[in-house]
Amino acid sequence: MINLKLVTFIIGVSLFILLNLAAFVSLLEKEKRASIRFFLISWPGLIIFLLPGFTNTEISNYISLALIVISAFVVIIFVIPLNGEIDNASDTPLIKHDERDTMFSRNELIPDTEKFNSYYNNKPQQKLLDDKFRVKPGLLSSKSANYDPVLFASAEASFYTVSAYRNFIDGEINNTKTYVDTISITGYIKNWSKKLGAVDVGVTELKPYHLYSVKGRREKYGKEIINYHKYAIALTVEMDKFNIDAAPNAPTVFESAQQYLSAGTIAVQIAKFIRELGYPAKAHIDGNYEVVCPLVARDAGLGEIGRMGLLMVPKLGPRVRIAVITTDLPLVISKRKADKTVAHFCEICKKCAANCPSKAISFDKKEKIDGIYRWKINAESCFTYWCSVGTDCGKCIKACPYAHPNNLMHNLVRKGIKNNFLFRYLALYSDDFFYGKKPPKGNIPKWMQVTYNEKQAK
Repeated sequence: MINLKLVTFIIGVSLFILLNLAAFVSLLEKEKRASIRFFLISWPGLIIFLLPGFTNTEISNYISLALIVISAFVVIIFVIPLNGEIDNASDTPLIKHDERDTMFSRNELIPDTEKFNSYYNNKPQQKLLDDKFRVKPGLLSSKSANYDPVLFASAEASFYTVSAYRNFIDGEINNTKTYVDTISITGYIKNWSKKLGAVDVGVTELKPYHLYSVKGRREKYGKEIINYHKYAIALTVEMDKFNIDAAPNAPTVFESAQQYLSAGTIAVQIAKFIRELGYPAKAHIDGNYEVVCPLVARDAGLGEIGRMGLLMVPKLGPRVRIAVITTDLPLVISKRKADKTVAHFCEICKKCAANCPSKAISFDKKEKIDGIYRWKINAESCFTYWCSVGTDCGKCIKACPYAHPNNLMHNLVRKGIKNNFLFRYLALYSDDFFYGKKPPKGNIPKWMQVTYNEKQAK
């Protein structure tokens, strides 16, 4: 006969050890709330599981059995695949998007110019919305609420450097073509990109809906985008968790700009390499996109699109930046395994919406837009807030349960979320309990805290 009290004892001790390990990991992650809570609940948890062993009554056996059943239930919903009701509607866009409609394009329009007047004459409903962000200080402005002279200057330096790549995103192709094996060159590009700093790399066939219809920025404004490349290589780079945790303060835009640069550097380098092999290749990087990067990355098997409209990758969530290279170099397509569990978790989670200071993220279910069901972000509200605080905010990324560090503890939770719909509810409740429904603002890293000499400034 099974000794229920012994089984309960083993479970209790194991749980105690796991909770204290979680507390230690959380301490390393600088998650004080989570660390304290993991530690504090480990002790009453241990007592509850050990208590039946100190009594010799029939009730104690029932208590042991109940504890074993509860523990078994948690293990079962972690291990047994059970997706529940999953939305299998098509997520393939039916139309192309005009880059002139993006907030970055509209932000570059100068009042009383031909471009400005032409755009708002065609779309007068947008002007009332855009007038709101134009009266704000603006991104990286010294008059913005979260101005930091050193970190804003650092971000500006990163954006300046990536903009310098503008003349190198495309170029001459070597007249001598190098014929390489498709499988081996695909592997080479993926591995080299990771060596250069990419987290993940995927390849997809370039689809019409990947491309913007019309350019919306700088000298190519208003020109139709024509790109006949057959393949698209998408790559992601990681944004530092501690810097994102300071959202919406200056470390967030510092990190965002730095990783736009990192992704851009890799893309420009890989594109040049492919042209040296004798094949056309073009890098699509910050400020110089012809493609909608999240869609390309999704179709390349790197992740799914979440409630906040960003790419959600398996082990970092939305805490990435993306770059793309389009090319005719024959490559092996990365087979996309659509993960509908991400959309389901986003459906029940809503932490990004709850933490959005501009209320730009919807709490509602997906709505049918341009022929497909998706969540729509209020881009005008989002961008107006950016122009108020001077940073690209990032509070939605910070709050996302998928955005925790890539380690064993969080990856086990991610595995459970993907595996069973009941575990998703448990994971969401646990995330709220340990990290907060509205996680507190993180501290600015000490090395970023520069002392200013006010006397010299005067």
